[in-house]
Amino acid sequence: METGKLNPGALRKILFDCIASVAPEADFEALRTDRPWREELEIDSFDFQNILIAVSKRLGIEVPESDYRKLATLDTFVRYLAERMGAAG
Repeated sequence: METGKLNPGALRKILFDCIASVAPEADFEALRTDRPWREELEIDSFDFQNILIAVSKRLGIEVPESDYRKLATLDTFVRYLAERMGAAG
């Protein structure tokens, strides 16, 4: 588990690593971070759950289902992680 205060760039890298562990074909350079990433990468609900498990293992952050809407874009996902890391740290 990653600890300490991580900047948004570091959180984005960790998030990309977690996504790549489930969707290794993901092209992050072509991905717009302000668009719905699950649609762009064709991530189904099973893959999404596996990404959340990877995030939890890396950062120790559990994402309740009620917060899933906060993860719609990569930008909002990173912001959510930063807020949760700030609250935890």
